[in-house]
Amino acid sequence: MKKYLLLLTLFVVAISSCKKDSFDPVKQAAADDAAIQNYIKANNITATKDPSGLYYAVLVQGTGDYPSANSTVTVNSTGKLLDGTVFDTEAGLQVSLANVIKGWQIGLQHINTGGRIMLMIPSAMGYGNQSQQGIPKNSVLIFTVDLLGFNN
Repeated sequence: MKKYLLLLTLFVVAISSCKKDSFDPVKQAAADDAAIQNYIKANNITATKDPSGLYYAVLVQGTGDYPSANSTVTVNSTGKLLDGTVFDTEAGLQVSLANVIKGWQIGLQHINTGGRIMLMIPSAMGYGNQSQQGIPKNSVLIFTVDLLGFNN
């Protein structure tokens, strides 16, 4: 019995001493913001910071109304990491803004039909502390999006 108690104690100590995930969202947000600002400066981009923390640059001004958070949009887009690695390219993608990452939900409301926008999305507004196929956790995402059209 003492042998089992000793093994159980050792097991509990071993499990409790495992390194915990020390993710700090405040530190990550600050790191993301600094990385985005460095990217903007290095690439000579004129960008605007949305109150949400998202940065965007309108590359081509469109015309007409702007989509809302509930719109279904049709877009061409390219997504990449800060190091230039392309992780996604879409042509004619039709998607509800309610079903995409927060960075798109907010960012695409800054462009109208026929426009092109660059979104610089902090990790918390992308995939956060979770890795996705081809995207490491805590990654800032850069999207260039052409808004082909939308409906509400």
